Amino acid sequence: MHSLQDFAEGKLAALETRALRRTLAPTHRIDGLWVERDGQRLLSFSCNDYLGLSHHPAVKAAAAQAVETYGVGSGASRLVTGDHPLMSALEGRLADLKGTEAACVFGSGYLTNAGVIPTLIGPGDLLIADELAHACIWAGGRLSGAETLRLRHNDVGHLEEILTARRGEARRVLVATDGVFSMDGDLAPLDRLSATCRAHDAWLLSDDAHGIGVLADGRGSAHVFPGADIPLQMGTLSKAVGGYGGYLCASRAVIDLIKTRARTFVYSTGLPPASAAAAIAALDIIARDPALCALPLAKAQAFTSALGLPAAQSAIVPVVIGEADAALAASRRLRKQGFLVVPIRPPTVPEGTARLRIAFSAAHPDDEVARLAAAVRPLLAA
Repeated sequence: MHSLQDFAEGKLAALETRALRRTLAPTHRIDGLWVERDGQRLLSFSCNDYLGLSHHPAVKAAAAQAVETYGVGSGASRLVTGDHPLMSALEGRLADLKGTEAACVFGSGYLTNAGVIPTLIGPGDLLIADELAHACIWAGGRLSGAETLRLRHNDVGHLEEILTARRGEARRVLVATDGVFSMDGDLAPLDRLSATCRAHDAWLLSDDAHGIGVLADGRGSAHVFPGADIPLQMGTLSKAVGGYGGYLCASRAVIDLIKTRARTFVYSTGLPPASAAAAIAALDIIARDPALCALPLAKAQAFTSALGLPAAQSAIVPVVIGEADAALAASRRLRKQGFLVVPIRPPTVPEGTARLRIAFSAAHPDDEVARLAAAVRPLLAA
């Protein structure tokens, strides 16, 4: 055990010297907007609860009722006894929202990509992933055994070059991208990506974790682009939907294959009933209240307009600081003014691009958005 201890301590010390060591900070989310840390009440601009649904009375009531009816856990994997009645209802809601034949719910968004990608491709196949795609896409690629190539960020011309040169060598090709990029807030050009994929018989997977509930009346990033053909639409239930879980929306045949072969589905306990019920209630709110769904983007665009920044494309606005220690200092400066804006450091973002990732909620008061802009303005001039 001594060598293990030495290894861990050495790694931690090296991270500490680069301001890259991460530690947990217990946080009491009081109402989905205000939080308490170390006894200090802060207005959070770091939470992905874009619509405030994690604390919505109807969502909480649905979760509580599910516990009373079905218990706390699902008891087993879904292929054993864990497929409680709420699961098919949830999958139907997701397929309706996304405009697909069927859906499959996983334990999390990470588990979704880690299971879906290796089910569809393997050795002899090719994965082309945007260089800024979420870590779970890269994890799925490694697990698949397929050759993986980096696509220059949102560069459709580069995708055309790769497919022209390599498509004939691979049995199957999967192109994977975020729909909304989690650290930059920009959108993938899904219409042009899908057209290029169709021309080369490549399958397009879009991770809509940060688009569902926020863009296109809540239907997500794929629906920002009329005519985009995205056969694999995945995402999470833990952000705008307010709870926990992940999903894939696709054709019936693809979903049936996933449910019988995806290892993170087959060998994981099913989603707890409370999580499924909460997601159903949240999706009902999203479907009937497009005005609510429009608010996070409107708040983000008010912020970027106040600072003369390019107009926000999503609920996420990055303020790139540079070095990790400077980003930490900037976060502390905002905290003194009553804001929680968590700094994002490598390896989550590239070296030299540590940043404040500002996430906007439908519930953020307009005057507080303006106050945050005034607090951030000196940081842009630094």
